[in-house]
Amino acid sequence: MRNDGLSRLDQHLWLLLRLTLAGLLAAHGWARLLGGGVVPFGEWLQTQGLPAGFYLAAAVTAYEIVATVLYALGKWVWPLTLGFVGIYSTGLLMVHAPFGWFVVGAGRNGMEYSVLLIVTLCCVGYRAYVAGKQRDGQF
Repeated sequence: MRNDGLSRLDQHLWLLLRLTLAGLLAAHGWARLLGGGVVPFGEWLQTQGLPAGFYLAAAVTAYEIVATVLYALGKWVWPLTLGFVGIYSTGLLMVHAPFGWFVVGAGRNGMEYSVLLIVTLCCVGYRAYVAGKQRDGQF
């Protein structure tokens, strides 16, 4: 059995990580919305061959704003994680991978931050998935 102090610390650290992720991802959506970036993002998506670029951009922006509130509250973490991983994996492939690995320093606009977000999302989401299965008596 785990030490109660360690168990509480573990819960607090996972909460901090989930809240940090929610804040970072919310900032992404809010910055696009408030900075007038939805239309240019939609236009760029269309240049990449995606139909209904504006609507895709608006949907991604709305997801980043609404889903992050739910994520921070600990609601539907696992399914929301799948949506975030889909969005950021697509962004990694379409936007960041062509620039290489580094975001700054040895490169610019690379994929290192996206990889970190995706892996961290997967860890938080999987933990929520397992916790849900344990609560339901399936593990």
